[in-house]
Amino acid sequence: MNRREAREAVFELLFETEFKQDEEREGIFNLSTVNREIEEDDYIKTTYFGVCAHTEELDALIGKHARGWKTTRISRVSRSILRLSIYEMLYCKDIPVNVSINEAIELSKKFDEESAKAFINGILNSAKNEIEGNANA
Repeated sequence: MNRREAREAVFELLFETEFKQDEEREGIFNLSTVNREIEEDDYIKTTYFGVCAHTEELDALIGKHARGWKTTRISRVSRSILRLSIYEMLYCKDIPVNVSINEAIELSKKFDEESAKAFINGILNSAKNEIEGNANA
């Protein structure tokens, strides 16, 4: 499984989690990986549980850069894509920030409405500027 396929699997897990807020993340992960026949992959497991563990932090960054939009008003698809990409920017040092943004746009093209692409791109570029600014400080 290549990184793009693994990223798509994480997105699908995050999207599914949006509908199962009361369920244990471990249970969602185990059942989903069996049902979808997702192969064992460190990136998938680490990133899924990482996003789940840092959801409040990720949502705060999304809300800060979504100017005028509450995170709860953003579609589940867009929110899952944004969380995944910002998590990668913050915690996956082996993934260049621009790659994470480009991959988020590709996920948006595949799974979200046409108009979401520009919205996601704007939030991610704004978040990128803050993250890179903090890294240089």
